[in-house]
Parts: sequence; C-alpha cells; structure tokens
Amino acid sequence: MKSNIGQFLFGKPAQDRLPDRVRDAIARQQQDSEKLIGWVQLLLVTIFATLYTVSPKTFMNTGIHPVPWALGLYFLFTFIRLALSYRGSLSNWFLTLSVIADIGLLMVLIWSFHIQYMQPASFYLKAPTMIYVFIFISLRTLRFDPRYILLAGATAAIGWLILVFYVIWSERGESMVTRDYVTYLTSNSILIGAEIDKIIAIVLVSAVLAIAVSRAQRSFTRAVTDEIAASELSRFISPEVAARITHANQQIKPGDGEAAKATIMFTDIEGFSGISEKLSPQELAAMLNEYFAATSNVINKHGGVITQFQGDAMLITFNAVKPDPDHALNAVRTAIDITRLCADTTFCHGGKLRTRCGINTGDIVIGAIGSESQLTFTVHGDNVNIAARLEQLNKQYGSYILATEDTVKSCQEEFAWQARGEVTVRGRETPTPIFSL
Repeated sequence: MKSNIGQFLFGKPAQDRLPDRVRDAIARQQQDSEKLIGWVQLLLVTIFATLYTVSPKTFMNTGIHPVPWALGLYFLFTFIRLALSYRGSLSNWFLTLSVIADIGLLMVLIWSFHIQYMQPASFYLKAPTMIYVFIFISLRTLRFDPRYILLAGATAAIGWLILVFYVIWSERGESMVTRDYVTYLTSNSILIGAEIDKIIAIVLVSAVLAIAVSRAQRSFTRAVTDEIAASELSRFISPEVAARITHANQQIKPGDGEAAKATIMFTDIEGFSGISEKLSPQELAAMLNEYFAATSNVINKHGGVITQFQGDAMLITFNAVKPDPDHALNAVRTAIDITRLCADTTFCHGGKLRTRCGINTGDIVIGAIGSESQLTFTVHGDNVNIAARLEQLNKQYGSYILATEDTVKSCQEEFAWQARGEVTVRGRETPTPIFSL
C-alpha cells in the first residue's frame, strides 16, 4: 500500500542500482544545472541592487545601512558559487548554504524596508517583494533534487515567521494585531491569519514543486538510462536498426515486419577455419576486429547496413533498413571494394584475407523473429536464402563475387558480368541464373 502511494505521488522508480556511467551522466547534467542556477542568481542580485539604487530613500545618510552590505556580500558569494560550479566543486554543504543565503538575503531586504521608509516594522509585511520567495524556491527546480526545494521552502517559511515575530516583539506593549481585514489593508496593523496564509502558501508551493521534481527526477533517470542503453545497443547492432527499434511507435513483437524490395549480400572469409587453427583466441579476435572495422567503413560508404554478424560472416542489407534507390548497384560496389581492400591489406596475425560475397536482389521481409522474451531483428525470406547459398557457391566456381540475374539487371550493365549458368540452389526447385565479375 505504501509503495503504491509513493509510486502514485512520485512516479515509477528507477533501478535500485544504477550503472556508474548512468550516474556520471546524471551528475554532469546536475553540474550544468548548477551553472544555470548560478547565472540566474547573479541576475537576481543585480536586479535587487539596481532596484535598491534607484528607489527613494528617506533615512538619514548616517550610520550603517544593512542592505548595501547584504547585497555586496551576496554578490561576492554568488560570484564564488558560479566560479565553483564551472570547476565542478560544489559540495552538498555549500549548496545547502547557498539555498539558505538566497532566502536570507531576501528576508534582510524585506526587513530593511521599514528602516528605509521610516515606518513601523509591520510595514514590511505588506511589501510585494515577498513574492520573490517563490522565484528562489522555483529556482531550485532547475536541479533535479527535491531536497533543495524543500530546504528553500522551509527556510522561507521560518524566515517569514521570524519577521512576523519581530514585528510583534518590536512593538513591545503596543498591539499591532487586528482582526479587521480593512484595517489590516489600510494601516500598519497586522492580520495573523494573512501571515499564516502566506506561510501555508510557501509550504504548499514547495511541496508541490518537490513532488513534481521527484517525478521528473525519476523520469529523467529512466530517460538517461534508456538513452545510454540505446547508445550501447547501436554498438552491438547497426545504428539504423537500433534507431528503428528504439523509435518504434509500439513495442516490437515477434512476427512484426514489413516487406521491401532490397539487395542482400552475404560475406565470408575464405579459409577461415585454417586461419583460426593457427591463431590463439586473442589473436583471432584482434584480427577479426581489424577486419570488421575496415570492411564496415566500406559498407557504410555505400549505404549498406550490417544486419547481422555470424562468426567471420556478415549479413549486409541495402534498402531494407534505410532507403536506397540504387541498392543493387551499391551492393556490387561494396563487394568490389571489399575484395580490393582485402587484396591490399595485411591484417594483424592473419596476413592476407580473401572475402567471398553472394548478392541477390528481390522481395524480403525485415522485422523481428524469436520469442516474447528474446528477439532478433533481421531479414528473412527466400531471396535471403539465395544470397547465402551464392556466397557458398563461390568456392565451387573459384570466384569471389556471385550475383543473381535480378541483381545484374538492376545494375544496368555497369559491370562486366560473366554468366555461370543456372544453379538449383539447395532447398529450391526453380533454377537460379548466376553471374560472376
């Protein structure tokens, strides 16, 4: 029951144990918020100083006047605070002191009005400057931490209560308290109920803002967590697929997908089993990382998307995840550039690597397959299977790039193709005309 009420008021809680990188991201955001708060505070003290300078003063020019000293000290304090915020050196105790100083300055300014205008102490209780209290309280919402909002509200309520008691004490035996609302508004008398209303308003506004910021804080934490998770996701799958998953209007379910005419390319390293036999697991991983980094640049250059890694093999799509009107042409260009890259590059530990490519163009389905608990976002269909078979047939024909007739026609005779006849791909009854470069 208590948990349900807390979730109703403050929203769904974030994870109990946030990863360090999420905490670091939130801390950086809080530091930026403190910089903004510092600039706003500097603006406020400048406004206060300007208003004090241009306002008429009826007191004598002798003695020590508290307002200029308070403004000067607060300006210095605010400047130091702003400088520390840029250095990231704002500790909790300093932030607490800053909140108290904000409200304290305002209370001193309000208190000084009865001296400035040579009126009874009750005079300052009717000053409209009191509404600046809510500015200082709302200022703390720029940082997603309700503690400082509650601290500002509590300080303001206590400060105003002290000002009310000061009025009663300063009049000594003379009663300035009235129950008549008209008398309260038209004289220097005080109405206790009105002052209690002000304190209640301060407390309620602080409480509402604290609840709102608590809800925002939890939402912000979840948003940062999701953003980092999406960023990490794009390192394990292509950024285009990650964006498709994270920006889906509805939760992706098994079987969700859409049809598209695309070009599919499968790649595989020639003689990879023999290479891996001669290398340690660490050396093999280093070689593959270097190979994938180099080939990924080529694939990205021509608009391809690596949809799936399978050991040393890659499933690359064109016009499946992102639009590409020249998908067949770009797929062939990618295959040519990969073979050239491998011919000109000596990879660590493994020496020269040769890559076989199988390319097919046709209708496919791209979407999620798997179960409710675990999904894979990939492409599937008969044309995907053909591309996979062509990659394997390179070994039989002694070639490194094989493509189907649909791909060749889509390239509009830009390349010199050699017909290799028709092959009945395993699992299909219809023969498939194939071509090599």
